[in-house]
Amino acid sequence: MGLLSGTVAVTRFNVAVPSEGPDFERARFWEIEPGSEVRERMGFVPFELDAPWEVAQGRYAFRMRIDRIRPDATAVKERLRELVKAEMEATGKTFVGPKTRKRLRELAEAESAMRQAPRTRIVECCIDGPILYVASTAKTYLGTVITLLRQAGVEGDFKAPWLDEAPEASELSDVVIPKEPGESVLGCRFLRALLEEPDVMVEPETGSVRLATREARVSLAGAVLNELFRYLEEGAEILSAKIHVGTTPLRFDALSYRLNGLKLEPVRNEHWTIDLDQRLEQIAGLFETLDGKYAALKDKMNAVPAPDREAAVASLPEAAEAS
Repeated sequence: MGLLSGTVAVTRFNVAVPSEGPDFERARFWEIEPGSEVRERMGFVPFELDAPWEVAQGRYAFRMRIDRIRPDATAVKERLRELVKAEMEATGKTFVGPKTRKRLRELAEAESAMRQAPRTRIVECCIDGPILYVASTAKTYLGTVITLLRQAGVEGDFKAPWLDEAPEASELSDVVIPKEPGESVLGCRFLRALLEEPDVMVEPETGSVRLATREARVSLAGAVLNELFRYLEEGAEILSAKIHVGTTPLRFDALSYRLNGLKLEPVRNEHWTIDLDQRLEQIAGLFETLDGKYAALKDKMNAVPAPDREAAVASLPEAAEAS
């Protein structure tokens, strides 16, 4: 999934960009040379071949590329057997010690890595003024992007309503304890409060919801409404859910305020920069909608009751047709 694809995963960051712009060359990607002992390389590449880093005033489009070489486990195991046999024949011993076996395993891994082509991962990113959009919600990739941007002179931190301003609702919970940077139980309370909004609905047929109870983590799939409300009435917190915001379907990761499986209108223009402009407009517009709802709901999030089951079911298309 990328910023220009049909389905988007996206995480926002607040960033501080130098007045002269990021120095992407300081964190540029360099390929792993054939025969090199290097197993991993990462860095930035332009969004398109030979494209400039700055594609509009204050907008920088780029991709993070990660190349990794991982020895094939089966090939290493077979080669180790051969090396162990050759070692025993050369020394006349009937076994090899742990230190020798470790050395032979490292040799087998090195030989396998020399024959392996690197596996490549690409993560699309765009700095738009003071906001960075990263087309991923994977923690490893997000941390790597921010680390590389620091090398380019850009400082960044996660963006969420509870980070942008001092929260007024309580962040204490006996069900959920945030563990990652930027996470907050306020996101769970916000997602729960969203269920009362007339233009927000849990996916009714092919739903997917993750909840936390005092005893366990629970995953629901399919027609989740009845079970979802039962868990909410029992005091569970919603960690993530497939929802519709207006006509836009997405998966909202509540703790971290990240979007997954975001289905946007396709764009096809004569140039990719126009596509990017329109896609960012759609993504930013959805975040603005969610931010606005958070601002409107934050005063009552801490005491939000379980959603009205009958009202939610009545709002479904099938109920509307039946009536």
